[in-house]
Amino acid sequence: MLRQARLATRPYPATGEGSSKVKALPKITDTGGGFFLEEEEEEEDAAEKIVHPPGPVLEFDYLICEECGKEFMDSYLMNHFDLATCDNCRDVEDKHKLITRTEAKQEYLLKDCDFDKREPVLKFILKKNPHNPQWGDMKLYLKRQVIKRSLEVWGSEEALEEAKESRQDNREKMKQKKFDKKVKELRRAVRSSLWKKDTSVHQHEYGAEEVVEDDLYKKTCTTCGYELTYEKM
Repeated sequence: MLRQARLATRPYPATGEGSSKVKALPKITDTGGGFFLEEEEEEEDAAEKIVHPPGPVLEFDYLICEECGKEFMDSYLMNHFDLATCDNCRDVEDKHKLITRTEAKQEYLLKDCDFDKREPVLKFILKKNPHNPQWGDMKLYLKRQVIKRSLEVWGSEEALEEAKESRQDNREKMKQKKFDKKVKELRRAVRSSLWKKDTSVHQHEYGAEEVVEDDLYKKTCTTCGYELTYEKM
């Protein structure tokens, strides 16, 4: 009874609660001298320990700057325009200048499909309109990428310049036609303002009386040629 009470009050750890080893029940041995001998044995957990192999050492994929030839990991132009140029070599005033979509279309004669449909689609960044924040955001493109796209569309710089000159000539002709039309309308308005309708009543001035028949006479207006015929009683 003492042994059972001692076993009942002995704390044993519950399995599966983070312990890798579980204590087994004590082994009771009868010594023959009037008392029992307890021997505690530890058993290894049936579940094998999971050994994680060390992870491989990863090497970063460095990019090579096309301007200085040095390695770099991240840059503004790479993130926004996929251009392998480090931040130290970024030239915002000339080589890496940004232009708006409207300027790109006017300067390099590009259409909307050349920006959005032709592969690869030109990348851009959004910026608030400085003239009015309530207007839509401006799309800013990398100028060198826009120039490259224009050469893909027109084939060469010479073809692009010829297309610019042709459009300029057509624009000048349209301006001249509009100017001539306005001049013609102005002349017509001036003529209509100078012409005045004579609204005064005409007074006939008859000449000598002439006999047509026995009692029939007539008079003729010396101004308009109107003939007045009448009878005398």
